[in-house]
Amino acid sequence: MARRTKIVATLGPATDEPGVLEQLVIAGVNVFRLNFSHGTAADHIRRAQQTRELARKYETWVALMGDLQGPKIRIQNFAEGPVHLRQGQAFALDAALHNDAGNNVEVGIDYKELPSFCRPGDNLVLDDGRIRLQVENVTATRVECSVIMAGILSNKKGINRLGGGLAAPALTAKDFADMQTAADIGVDYIAVSFPSKPEEIVQARDHMRKLKSQACVIAKIERAEAVASKRLLDDIINASDAIMVARGDLGVEIGDAELIGVQKYMIQRARELTRCVITATQMMESMIESPLPTRAEIFDVANAVLDGTDAVMLSAETAAGKYPLASVEAMARTCIGAEKQPSIRRAAHRMDHEFERIDEAIAMSAMFAANHLEGVAAVICLTESGSTPLWMSRLSSGLPIYAFSRHLHVRRRVALYRGVTAIPFDSQEYTPEQLSAAALAELQRRELVEPGNYVLLTKGSLAGKHGGTDGLKILTVP
Repeated sequence: MARRTKIVATLGPATDEPGVLEQLVIAGVNVFRLNFSHGTAADHIRRAQQTRELARKYETWVALMGDLQGPKIRIQNFAEGPVHLRQGQAFALDAALHNDAGNNVEVGIDYKELPSFCRPGDNLVLDDGRIRLQVENVTATRVECSVIMAGILSNKKGINRLGGGLAAPALTAKDFADMQTAADIGVDYIAVSFPSKPEEIVQARDHMRKLKSQACVIAKIERAEAVASKRLLDDIINASDAIMVARGDLGVEIGDAELIGVQKYMIQRARELTRCVITATQMMESMIESPLPTRAEIFDVANAVLDGTDAVMLSAETAAGKYPLASVEAMARTCIGAEKQPSIRRAAHRMDHEFERIDEAIAMSAMFAANHLEGVAAVICLTESGSTPLWMSRLSSGLPIYAFSRHLHVRRRVALYRGVTAIPFDSQEYTPEQLSAAALAELQRRELVEPGNYVLLTKGSLAGKHGGTDGLKILTVP
């Protein structure tokens, strides 16, 4: 059984080890993530080049995602290393303190406007929830707190506020520099961290276009205010090509108890709005140190698959962990196991939806036929832009969708779409009378169908026209 849910793996020092990246390509990673929060531009360029070379070697189509750091609000450094904060003690965040002058009673902050966003009674959460402070007093440059959850605090840890509301523009000067690197690399996706409004997604897309990049834009949903309003969340999803359920900072801001329901809603809503969705953060965290995942981690990944996520993501597990290959293999096994459940292989999604475009109506018609006509083995989508296979992948099915495209960037882009496999195919090389037989022959050559199977084929009357899909044929494999 072929895996339908896609796997995103983060590149880093662990994948730089000899042979590891090649193993991950062979194991079936669909998207490789370049995390611009770590490493240099030279590191990212080198890793991207190696990934492209291996994809060509194994004749597979993988996408590259550039993940921008964004305005993560952090403390600065401690003069003598990590400090132990005790419950009840006073501790201050001081915008005027030197960057390396932190101690066990105060530390500097990189976001100098933080005091203007804090009020007495606020709860500030540091280091992804490991430390919690209550704001007691605020001055022009200083947030004076008491420690209500003790622990060890070290350099550069992030700051969140329970309930959200620590505002900073989503795109920083570093992000704009990294977008240039991403454009030079030729990434297929660019991920925007901490967006709080759709205009920030539009800004990122416009900037990438100025850099001559056609990268799709992913909104990482990690601020409480982004999910506080369903209308705002819809606006952010609609402005994006895909979203990421970034559960680290989001969980800190809204609380873990609320997170699971919000995750399920975001996956559902992204699919309803014809957008891809990635579920990320700590999916197999224990495998940074262990060769096997916990049962809870397996259930976590499986539940995201059952909910309809397009992709599940590995972060430190592959970037810095001891067992990057084992992490990918465990995630792949879990996805396949979850996909065997009959309940997720058919859906009435969008059946009561009025279509605005002919190609969308054709895509939905094809999937309805695929799910209800006995003997269908595959769906072929001749595509110029990738839109039709995206629509098809929004309707759950156990059938493979093959995106036949002559465009390299489209074949890489659809690597993120659930249940979609790219195949190089130039429809302009054939006459209209030859086209169907040639497409079937390509599947037969790859031993993906058997004689007597039905195959659904969607195509446009005008070859080479974007958004021109207007025909559906039901073919029989000879």
